[in-house]
Amino acid sequence: MTAVATATAERELGASRLRVGEIWRIVRLLAVNPTIFFGVPWMILGGAWAVTMVLALIMTGAGAPMEEAREGFRYSWAVLSPQWYLVVVGVQAVAYTFSFALGFGSTRRDFWLGMSVMFVLVSAEMAVAIATLVQLEQLTNGWWIGAGMFDALWYGQLGWGFDFLSTFVLQLLVLFVGASATTIYMRWRVRGMMVLLFGTVALVLILVASLTFTGSWPAVWSWLGGLTPTGLILLGLAAAAVAAVTGFLVIRRATPR
Repeated sequence: MTAVATATAERELGASRLRVGEIWRIVRLLAVNPTIFFGVPWMILGGAWAVTMVLALIMTGAGAPMEEAREGFRYSWAVLSPQWYLVVVGVQAVAYTFSFALGFGSTRRDFWLGMSVMFVLVSAEMAVAIATLVQLEQLTNGWWIGAGMFDALWYGQLGWGFDFLSTFVLQLLVLFVGASATTIYMRWRVRGMMVLLFGTVALVLILVASLTFTGSWPAVWSWLGGLTPTGLILLGLAAAAVAAVTGFLVIRRATPR
């Protein structure tokens, strides 16, 4: 009886203790094929950069002033091209690795924390690089041909730090959205995804209808327009945190198959 009680206490202690080694093992497991996290996003970004350079050469070759060309490129979304792929990366991180990790003795908490560490590393790596490339693009006046690949949208307006933080938060958000959506599929399968899809559409329609019939749109736009850059980053970080916590709560009951 004493032995059973001792074994139970040891398991409870192990469950409550942060197992750094197990968490890092999940990170290594996810990094077995580094191309998924560190290669393909840069292939996508490199392809978008090449297309941007060709377009800039065509515009300057046709006689368009360099400054006008750069102003036009400010509305390019090419700098965000890897984000759509990173949603898929979040999906794959759970769908292809979760069952394998549990089979080798990792807990659900170990898996989610290890995956979160990997997401942070990927987001930080790309955020540092993109924020630095924005600065290089500005220093070279658009790579000497007036091209605007990285110095676009909100980038290049508030310095390296804001570019880093905004990219870091955006990447975390899309990764956790993909991962969390996959936990819903693993927990409730197709029925859960249908409920998520139609429930989201219904909530959006209800919100739009309520704002429209109450005449609240001006107040909403005023609130959004009044958000500071720091407020926008915190809003994105809060959304990423909600997605991360939701995914963890769901995966605790998910059945790997």
